[in-house]
Amino acid sequence: MVVGGSGVDTVVRVDSLPVPLADSVGVGPIIEWPGHSGGNVALGCRRLGLDVKFLDFIGEDRTGEQVRERLTEGDVDFETLISPAGTRRAVNFVEKTGRRMSFFDARDPAELRMPREFYLPHLRRARHVHLSVTNFARHLFDDIEELGVPVSTDLHDWDGLDDHHREFALRADLVFLSASGSGGRIAQLMKEILREGRAETVIATAGAGGSYLMSRQGSRSPRPIPATPPPGPVVDSNGAGDAYVCGFLYGRLTGRDLEECAHLGAVAGAYACTGEGPASLIDRDALLARTV
Repeated sequence: MVVGGSGVDTVVRVDSLPVPLADSVGVGPIIEWPGHSGGNVALGCRRLGLDVKFLDFIGEDRTGEQVRERLTEGDVDFETLISPAGTRRAVNFVEKTGRRMSFFDARDPAELRMPREFYLPHLRRARHVHLSVTNFARHLFDDIEELGVPVSTDLHDWDGLDDHHREFALRADLVFLSASGSGGRIAQLMKEILREGRAETVIATAGAGGSYLMSRQGSRSPRPIPATPPPGPVVDSNGAGDAYVCGFLYGRLTGRDLEECAHLGAVAGAYACTGEGPASLIDRDALLARTV
């Protein structure tokens, strides 16, 4: 089960980052597609053959229609509630190497809550829950813990200081994050999450630098996992971290060990960089073919 985090991405391709300060900058075609972290994880896991239930707040607007249409096309079983603030959006500047800068529209009201009678029936049937770091999702932790369902989350580029992410970091069993926000202290941050929270495993992704794996039962130093070469030219890094999560969760839910899970994540993440939108999602046959 995936909770929260859908929306629509608008992608603007630029020559370099940061963009020049100017009144007008010529760019290539501006494109958009539904995605965002939670939506991408739901779509990516379903593409890998996992049964997925997706729950979220979505607005009664054209953006929300795009999200619903994409989930339907991706064969995701989803149920949504109406957000009074409308559907989330993001604008992503992407340069030639695929590196991006994202402007995220965090429009959900602080008081937004998902009713227990809406999510509990699905939670009781779930083998695993992935919570996006949307504010309302944090209020599911008590019920998740009471039911004993394993839970994962993605902190993205958390610096270890921002309070919004801290509860997710300390209450999830499986924590993903990007090394880009740590300011060179990713090993220390991973250790802090394991020491202060309930996580059994922490995974930090580092793009072309691979990823790092640390578990409660393992070494006190993060184990490096090499990056997997993309199967084609790099087009866009949007969604690569989400794809890594999908590959890792596929491995986890099919009984692989942690190193195998991380390798599956690396393959899915590399594949995601070679396509746009739906074309960035690897399927199960392609994933397993590249891990033999």
